[in-house]
Amino acid sequence: MLKEFKAFAMRGNVLDLAIGVIIGGAFGKIVTSFVADVIMPLIGLILGKINFANLFINLNGEDYTSLTAAQEAGAPTLNYGLFINAIVDFLIVALVIFLVIKGINKLQRPKPEPVVVPTSKKCVYCFTEIALEATRCPNCTSQLE
Repeated sequence: MLKEFKAFAMRGNVLDLAIGVIIGGAFGKIVTSFVADVIMPLIGLILGKINFANLFINLNGEDYTSLTAAQEAGAPTLNYGLFINAIVDFLIVALVIFLVIKGINKLQRPKPEPVVVPTSKKCVYCFTEIALEATRCPNCTSQLE
């Protein structure tokens, strides 16, 4: 069983997948930081100095100055600002993946189609397939040029 597992783990597909997951996790952290620290503050500034991380609805009816204060008090909250951040995260990751795949597809050259050399032709009188070298049709016996 150990030999089978080693053979499975050392296949190229498994290693490629593992590397992809590790790089994807690191890329996800970069995008999350980019959204939370750069994009959302700019959007918040444009929309009137709104901090999306502090957008929440307190479900117990009390007033809290920030989401952190509400969470420290143990209040149930509906954190729609964090949800907006997650949506922006997803959209940026999806856009980047789309652009990467589009770039890779451009780099891949289409395979040239093999040249097909005809080995037969059609008789101009009866339209039967005949050998390319034929001078007379075996079906209708017409003389071919």
